[in-house]
Amino acid sequence: MNPWAWVMVGGVFETAWAVTMKLSDGFSDLWWTAATVAFIGCSVYLLDRGLRKIPVGGGYAVWVGIGAIGSIVMGVALFGEGVGLARMASAAAIVAGIIGLELTHKPAETSGD
Repeated sequence: MNPWAWVMVGGVFETAWAVTMKLSDGFSDLWWTAATVAFIGCSVYLLDRGLRKIPVGGGYAVWVGIGAIGSIVMGVALFGEGVGLARMASAAAIVAGIIGLELTHKPAETSGD
């Protein structure tokens, strides 16, 4: 699988663990707590797989960005969290920052030795 695909799927699992952590009610619901721990493990494992072949800065930013934006979307969809102009502009800034990081990425130079 493409390393970026590993990172992106890991970001989806990051969203899942954020949602299940909320549903765990302060880790008092055993089922949702177990789901949270499982999703954290999957998310970090997938990030690790992707970072084996891609730069850590960009890979981590994409992983976190997917988790952040996914959590915002799921908060609105599942928990009735507000959708305001400032909130959406802030989410857009996250996406713009990730794109900016990727567009300005310069591969590390390798020595010819």
